[in-house]
Amino acid sequence: MEAVREIIFYKQYFEDFFNTLNDKERVKIDEVLFMMTILERVPKKFFKSIEGIKGLFEIRVEYEGSIYRIFCCFDRGNLVILFNGFQKKSQKTPPKELEKAERIMKEYFSEQKG
Repeated sequence: MEAVREIIFYKQYFEDFFNTLNDKERVKIDEVLFMMTILERVPKKFFKSIEGIKGLFEIRVEYEGSIYRIFCCFDRGNLVILFNGFQKKSQKTPPKELEKAERIMKEYFSEQKG
């Protein structure tokens, strides 16, 4: 299978989140990230845009009743940049996590213009 997207981590944000997870949770997240790289059209179950924040998306992962979200954006076409992630504990995404993701995205693009 040929990759249609490349995924990179921006600074340590994603890795800091990923390192808090157990091995089985990490494997599940790796599976979804791999799917992101090879599928032309990723199902909405796993990927959607964030309303109200232009250019910000979330990767959605469910594992054994737990829900994980990883914020990301696109750059240069098919490059996916991963930001912060968190384990979702309620129906609504915590505003603090959204604000953090938006701040990281602005920081990333500011550095790209650099």
